[in-house]
Amino acid sequence: MTSSHDPQLLKGVLSLLLLHLLAEQESYGYEVAQRLQAAGFTDVLEGTVYPALARLEREGRLATRLVASASGPARKYYRLTEAGHQALATGTATWARHVAGVDAVLARPLPTAPQKGS
Repeated sequence: MTSSHDPQLLKGVLSLLLLHLLAEQESYGYEVAQRLQAAGFTDVLEGTVYPALARLEREGRLATRLVASASGPARKYYRLTEAGHQALATGTATWARHVAGVDAVLARPLPTAPQKGS
């Protein structure tokens, strides 16, 4: 993946990415941001991740717990709730439909010469 993503596209799928990462394993915010960056989303910083995690928690899609840390303050770990699992399933299906629709259009052959009046 490239190091720069369209911010509008990313905004639309960030919650889905966060839900998926947290379905894989319970994590704290900084670790989630690092996992996103390791997946190629190098321009996604903690300043983007923490508000999204807080919103998902307010929506009841994430539950949290504090875990003591030997290297500083307690860390807030996030995990999916039942509503989070449902949102992940629905969001994944919706994303797959969007991708299929976009792919269908982009796979159409283009004319060899530009159309007049374009």
